[in-house]
Amino acid sequence: MNLSYQIKKWDASYPLWFTIFRVMLGVCLAIRGIYFLNDSQSLQEVIQKSRLNALNLTVVLAMIITWVHLLGGTLIILGLWTRLAVWAQIPIVLGALIFINSSGMAMVHSDVLFSIFILVLLVVFAFDGGGKVSMDAYLKRHLL
Repeated sequence: MNLSYQIKKWDASYPLWFTIFRVMLGVCLAIRGIYFLNDSQSLQEVIQKSRLNALNLTVVLAMIITWVHLLGGTLIILGLWTRLAVWAQIPIVLGALIFINSSGMAMVHSDVLFSIFILVLLVVFAFDGGGKVSMDAYLKRHLL
């Protein structure tokens, strides 16, 4: 079958609970961004204690992580440029899993399972997009 036909077929049967999961994912990431914005010192300390400290970019990494979570989470909630926002989040969550959670600090923060769950959702939405109830779908219907 034609790939475009399969995509249209999937889009017609896109379940509503995917939209709920997309919004919850965006809310989690945006809240994490707000938390890092309010307490950037703790994020910088976590980066300094991890293996990422070898890069000597602690402040820059903290600001990038904060704003990507905040803006990306907001875009995921809205469903606007969903795939782009999700692909921007994946390296940060992978870095948290590899560098932060595996360095022995996982017992202190105890969010390894949550990070894995977030990563799985990010991968799902990287391929599926925003769904029917999203700004992407609205713009596609009304502008294209």
